[in-house]
Amino acid sequence: MKQLPANSSPEKKRTVCYGKYLYAAFLLFTLIAANVQPVLASNMWDKANEIMKDVYNQIVLISTIAAVVTASVALLLMNFSKSGKTVDESRAWLKRIIITWAILNGLGFIMAYITPFFAGGTYSG
Repeated sequence: MKQLPANSSPEKKRTVCYGKYLYAAFLLFTLIAANVQPVLASNMWDKANEIMKDVYNQIVLISTIAAVVTASVALLLMNFSKSGKTVDESRAWLKRIIITWAILNGLGFIMAYITPFFAGGTYSG
């Protein structure tokens, strides 16, 4: 029979390995997240699409109002100014305003009418 040292007890001390429990919790959380992800992804992308359309509509609304106000100021300066330099600058600003407004509205046209042709990564026209 084997002799135990004087300072040790015959019962063996059990140590708890927290790493195993943390790893098991991590795996459980990861598997649950992987199973839930497809369900949440479709709703998430639909909501993101709705939010982006709403933000774009607000940007177009604000830019249209701003373009009308600044274009009217440029037209007033063009028509009632006695300085040739002011008329030239007003004409240049009016051209920039019209181009910028057309680009912003053109993006909406592209998103609304052209992207459905390429839905799913294939041309369906």
